[in-house]
Amino acid sequence: MGLQDIRTRMDDAAEAAGRSPDVITLIAVSKVQPNERVEAVLQQGHRVFGENRVQEAAGKWPEFRTRYEGVALHLLGPLQSNKARQAMELFQAIHSLDRLKLARTLARLAQELGTCPELFIEVNTGEEPQKAGILPADTDDFVAECRALDLPVRGLMCIPPVEEEPSLHFALLAKMAARNGLDGLSMGMSGDFEQAIAQGATHVRVGSAIFGARDYG
Repeated sequence: MGLQDIRTRMDDAAEAAGRSPDVITLIAVSKVQPNERVEAVLQQGHRVFGENRVQEAAGKWPEFRTRYEGVALHLLGPLQSNKARQAMELFQAIHSLDRLKLARTLARLAQELGTCPELFIEVNTGEEPQKAGILPADTDDFVAECRALDLPVRGLMCIPPVEEEPSLHFALLAKMAARNGLDGLSMGMSGDFEQAIAQGATHVRVGSAIFGARDYG
């Protein structure tokens, strides 16, 4: 597997769903990957990457950005309010907006900085107690609260429960997004991105299938 294989599979999935591949963004999830693997993907021309931790991204990407133009970074993991300023300065999109306190912090910083990354609200579609995210029943109200704060909410994000059929969760997320007039759907990872594309994903998050298995040491 590798970058070109994933792109080919994405194109095939989009075609099967009657969608244009051009509206689907591949986020190469580079968390915990050694720099040489990340650079190999950069050298193939890919420029959209995902990280889970602000601190790791801050230690990795400024140097890469001095050598590779046009890099767009997406924060996929949980964001602590005290790291919000650093995240807003480093990332072009945040996929883990999951509580009102964080929304208010981002809104305040957006006013101060004059800019804000694209935001995806994380929805806990499986209602799993150990997972972050807004519950499905609360999502409409939370979208409205974020809009009232003038936040640039692009769409919704989910990570389905591992033991459940992901397409059901992707379909639920798509329904909630459409109901709220949102066109961004961040869903699908290495094992299920083709099903996500069939359900309307605009952003898929693929890591190990591009870079190889992670070594957490």
